[in-house]
Amino acid sequence: MAEGEDGEERAWEELFPDALGLIFRNLSLQEILTVIPRVCKSWGRAVSGPYCWQEIDIEEWSQRCKPEQLDQMLHMLIARSSGSVRRLSVSGLHTESMFSFIADHAGSLQRLELPRSEISDSIVEIIAPRLSNITFLDVSYCRKIGARAIEAFGKHCKSLVSLRRRMHPLEVADKVCQDDEAYAIARSMPKLHHLEMAYLLLTTRGVLEILSRCRDLEYLDLRGCWEVKLDDKYLKEWHSGLKVLGPDIIDCYEQNCWDECSDYSDSSVYSWEFMEDGEDVYEGVSDNDSIWEAEQGLEGLEVRFYGGGFTDAVTGFDWPPSP
Repeated sequence: MAEGEDGEERAWEELFPDALGLIFRNLSLQEILTVIPRVCKSWGRAVSGPYCWQEIDIEEWSQRCKPEQLDQMLHMLIARSSGSVRRLSVSGLHTESMFSFIADHAGSLQRLELPRSEISDSIVEIIAPRLSNITFLDVSYCRKIGARAIEAFGKHCKSLVSLRRRMHPLEVADKVCQDDEAYAIARSMPKLHHLEMAYLLLTTRGVLEILSRCRDLEYLDLRGCWEVKLDDKYLKEWHSGLKVLGPDIIDCYEQNCWDECSDYSDSSVYSWEFMEDGEDVYEGVSDNDSIWEAEQGLEGLEVRFYGGGFTDAVTGFDWPPSP
């Protein structure tokens, strides 16, 4: 029982959906999907509505799924948000159409994290105007974008205050210099407070250009940018409030363990089976319990079970995808 404003006890199932959504966000995804819908119909409706899905974080799960499964998942989760998603974190976005779909539903989106995605300069130049409310952007390990995409984001995302653009050392081994990205940031992102550029092939000149234009910068990650040499006296005099990490710092990449520390992992296939929404009888659980480990970042899926698979009750997508 919960206590209402009048001091009287109220049944949990009578709470407003937005209140239930706030409570359910503290639960694991497994609990949301396999336990909450079994409690009562009102709770099942709450987890199928937008209140639980204003923040969608499936980054870790998306590193292990098949591309077609990722598309299905994003369609379902974004549809559930009903345009209210404020944060989206997904790894390995692989189609331009899905990037466009995200932008079409980005009216409330403020934090967008797309590490390891196969987006290109040309598609970013087309899509960026629809992401005008973004304040935090993560395009780390996106190998197909460069200065053009960075400048497009900066030009159209006027409220951007945090940019994460980290790379893996092996990904930049064939590049000569990436100062053009630094210049693009300096020209188009003057409001940045937080900037991560670990392992980009930058020079001192490129970083100084950023510092001269981004006067509000409070944090700068330059780990692995070995050609950058910043004078401590200059930083204390002109950027006393700036915290700089690197370039000379030992982390896992410098300890000859790139394989162990790589952000890439082999894909593995998960089988999903969930209870039918509103049913009193539990039909089954995932036959691979590892997907429900606490560190998994998947949030925002509630599905309807049918036989050997399931169909999403809101979007109508089948799961798993048909071969």
